[in-house]
Amino acid sequence: MGGDRTIYGLFFFGLALTAVVIVYPAVYAIELSFQNAQSFISEPEWVGFDNYVRVLQDAEFWNALWRGIVFAGTAILLQIVLGIGFAMLLDAAIPFKRAFRGIAILPYLLPTLIVALTFRWMLNDPIGVITVAMQDLGFGTVDWFGSPTLAMGIVITISVWIWTPFVTVAILAGLQSVPESLYEAAKVDGASAWQRFWHVTIPQLGPVLTVVVLLRAIWMFNKFDIVWLMTGGGPLQATEHLPILAYRKAFQSYDVSTGATVSTISFLILAVAVLIYFRMFPLDTKD
Repeated sequence: MGGDRTIYGLFFFGLALTAVVIVYPAVYAIELSFQNAQSFISEPEWVGFDNYVRVLQDAEFWNALWRGIVFAGTAILLQIVLGIGFAMLLDAAIPFKRAFRGIAILPYLLPTLIVALTFRWMLNDPIGVITVAMQDLGFGTVDWFGSPTLAMGIVITISVWIWTPFVTVAILAGLQSVPESLYEAAKVDGASAWQRFWHVTIPQLGPVLTVVVLLRAIWMFNKFDIVWLMTGGGPLQATEHLPILAYRKAFQSYDVSTGATVSTISFLILAVAVLIYFRMFPLDTKD
């Protein structure tokens, strides 16, 4: 009986903590999106769907949405491709396999703040090691954070560097469950290495890939910290996607209602995308 009370106590404590930390702020943000509030201490005024109409008519919102799609889509694609490649390499018979597996996950263990500060220092003009190396190679001074294209490339590259290990570990775990007999049968049938990869490995990794892509899509679409720490959404809003736009509206422009509206619309877009994704790639693999 004592053990049951402990279990139920922890369960209800977890529910209460979730309600306080996640549910209440989400409900409050949705409520603010239907009101006109210029700050968190001002008296809000109910305006219905006026905020949604105004935001959806604003080109700034659509530009931020497009930049978020480009950022998340490119980063996810590179993470999946590199993650599969690294996982297959770490699954092969190579010397010091266990050591390499431990090293491969290190970027994922580093605090995002440390990673951002390190890369900002490496790209610093004129003393950053990467900047100096580019100059020594004859490329001249590169304004990494002054070019919209380079700035977006930087945040994508760093995102791939940090979170590819997560994909690698997940795929590596999936590879352990692929029966060796399938590869042997494919070899007997004369299948090449590429054919074995495409017709054996990828189908067997289907459930793992479905979950990994879904999680990476949710996390990258909502990713705030690395973009904010590296570029602050600049230059000229070139890296400003929906999370940055919502933050800027709410906490820099003190337009709390617009920030809440952008966040709510972002949540709805992601919810619809997840539902469509589940329709296209159901997790139930039973016949």
